[in-house]
Amino acid sequence: MKLYVMRHGQTDWNVLGKIQGATDIELNEIGLEQAQNAKQELNQYDIDMIFCSPLKRTKKTAEIINEDKKIPIIYEDRLIERYFGELEGSKPIEDEIFQKYNFWDYEADIKICQVESVKEICQRVWGFLEEVKEKYADKNVLFVTHGGTARAINSYFRGTKEEEIFAKGRTFRNCEILEFEL
Repeated sequence: MKLYVMRHGQTDWNVLGKIQGATDIELNEIGLEQAQNAKQELNQYDIDMIFCSPLKRTKKTAEIINEDKKIPIIYEDRLIERYFGELEGSKPIEDEIFQKYNFWDYEADIKICQVESVKEICQRVWGFLEEVKEKYADKNVLFVTHGGTARAINSYFRGTKEEEIFAKGRTFRNCEILEFEL
């Protein structure tokens, strides 16, 4: 089984450097174009089904990349971006709380301002991965999701310490496609 993971296209909040979290933001024009480009690349992949976060930016990305494939899209809450609580809409580069804490430190597992901890997002996403692995072992699957969720998926395969995936804040580009073997 192959698992492909793709982050949604660009939003205005991406451009502004704001934390989106679970805030439901639309794609901007560049994000729509990125999804079109990703569609061309993904048309070359053998994909049986798509699991997608139900937020607007991921839904639209999935709809665009599925225009030619016309395969099932299943909306899955466990693929929603990490919830950043009171910090959604803020800019980490300017916010003193972000300056004080590393919210991606897996070991510290910071729980303030109603932010979903790293361990909580990992538990949510890893549980879904286990379910997909069991139920869809004979399928090639695409997840259309978010940067934080992609980090959790990446750490499922590579561990939480590998290249300090969480602590150093490895970010995934908009419409970047990752490939894993389940």
